[in-house]
Amino acid sequence: MRIDGGCHCGAIAYEAEVDPEAVGLCHCTDCQALTGSAFRVTVTARAQDFRITRGEPTIYRKQGDNGRPRLQAFCRQCGSPLYTTGVDEDAEAVGIRWGGIAQRRSLAPNHQIWCNSAADWLDSIGRLPARPRD
Repeated sequence: MRIDGGCHCGAIAYEAEVDPEAVGLCHCTDCQALTGSAFRVTVTARAQDFRITRGEPTIYRKQGDNGRPRLQAFCRQCGSPLYTTGVDEDAEAVGIRWGGIAQRRSLAPNHQIWCNSAADWLDSIGRLPARPRD
């Protein structure tokens, strides 16, 4: 599936070819801290199928639990998370952040990881009072 997207302010844009079945949720504490939310949604693409078409993201390098570095790309102007990748063999894949993808409504998660650190209240979201807009 062909996608395009970018940051909230429009300074950075990208395009990619993704497998719609390669969408997942991550509940790890790093993703929680980096998003300010309960989990992160990521769509995986091969590095050769992803390209920045406008702007240059800022890269934050963090150490993964496996000891390998993870590169977190975001917009320096608006702070939008854009993607993650690694180094060496880990650089072959790019994890594109779901929120910046124009076609995100067509990309539903089909797996989740780090469930041992998932927020206890996630199962109750469907029972919360809801409004279509605010």
